[in-house]
Amino acid sequence: MEKAINRQRVLLDHLRPSPSSHNFESALSASACLAGDSAAYQRTSAFGDDVVIVAAYRTPLCKSKRGGFKDTHADDLLAPVLKALIEKTNVDPREVGDIVVGSVLAPGSQRASECRMAAFYAGFPETVPIRTVNRQCSSGLQAVADVAASIKAGFYEIGIGAGLESMTINPMAWDGDVNPKVKDFQKAQDCLLPMGVTSENVAHRFGVTRQEQDQAAVDSHRKAAAATTSGRFKDEIIPVPTKIVDPKTGDEKPIVISVDDGIRPNTSLTELGKLKPVFKKDGTTTAGNSSQVSDGAGAVLLMKRSVAMHKGLPILGVFRTFAAVGVDPAIMGIGPAVAIPAAVKAAGLELEDIDLFEINEAFASQFVYCRKKLELDSYRINVNGGAMAIGHPLGATGARCVATLLHEMKRRGRDCRFGVVSMCIGTGMGAAAVFERGDGCDELCNGRKVESNNLLSKDSR
Repeated sequence: MEKAINRQRVLLDHLRPSPSSHNFESALSASACLAGDSAAYQRTSAFGDDVVIVAAYRTPLCKSKRGGFKDTHADDLLAPVLKALIEKTNVDPREVGDIVVGSVLAPGSQRASECRMAAFYAGFPETVPIRTVNRQCSSGLQAVADVAASIKAGFYEIGIGAGLESMTINPMAWDGDVNPKVKDFQKAQDCLLPMGVTSENVAHRFGVTRQEQDQAAVDSHRKAAAATTSGRFKDEIIPVPTKIVDPKTGDEKPIVISVDDGIRPNTSLTELGKLKPVFKKDGTTTAGNSSQVSDGAGAVLLMKRSVAMHKGLPILGVFRTFAAVGVDPAIMGIGPAVAIPAAVKAAGLELEDIDLFEINEAFASQFVYCRKKLELDSYRINVNGGAMAIGHPLGATGARCVATLLHEMKRRGRDCRFGVVSMCIGTGMGAAAVFERGDGCDELCNGRKVESNNLLSKDSR
């Protein structure tokens, strides 16, 4: 009976107004909810100070050098998604405290200038600053996390985390000489390994078969094709007006790109089985079970919850936690298997509490390994396909995954409360972030169904 009374007391503490309840920014305290299955999950800040996402959009993703964006400037990819954030929310662009753009391959100063130019195209005034960030394949997610951290720190109340990559314009290449000192440090040498070789290392070391990898690729294309056909990407994709140049005549044709062009609905195990390994003679990594080299951009609008409420904006999601970790560069693909538990633990959750995962499919080998290592159910991961089908424009992938995850969580409603975005990172790292569905964090409920009826005040009922 005493335990039951204590649970009731904690529950009432959640509902009791604070002394400054007239200010909704501090209306809910950060006490731990000890009742029910979400006992570990606790808010660590005042309710109104939550960092929330009110909009998240992306361009279609197109095949590098031969897809719909092969003749599109990088700044013309970023501008449409930045503009969409402002136009669709009616937020005054002058209120944006900073824009952070993840980008990997372009020369730093040039890409920074292109991003500043894109902001002007999108209608932002000169008073709004912008910068780039590069943490390899997690750069887009890092941009979102950086903005969330800055809002949390009080640097500003509204910010944009974005991602951009044109792998047509900036292919993967090493510029200049390599420091000979690298020969004395094995881990440093491994930072120079081609990503496909690290995929082969993961497959060999952890026993991921060619059959498993090809099946993962088939599943990715099948799910992405179904999502496209059913219109599940329409809420996140911003059509981009651009041009296609005929390589023979030089003639330009105006077009509007509105769908991802790398998805192959008829991909089969038979067809994939005919492809030869790319990185190792007797290997298992092929062009068919690797992520696609792509062009695209994405952007996410974040702000304090109190600001969103004041503006009457619907909340798409809540940014909960972020973690970046280091792993062996030779098997960099295992990064999500380390980063996801770290981020989930930081949120006070367990893996079983996460309803949806967006794990970047850099290679099928590492994707399959991470899925098996974390013992995740397939129906919770990349439900609308992943990078093997949709594409992987390095700096944009994190922002793309955030948009895809949050829109899918919104569609699922009460059946989906928590989601995770994660990816491996070249040179041996992993990153992950935890999000909560926008309209789900105020309910005294949990997304996980509880069969037992023997405890009082179960918050999951």
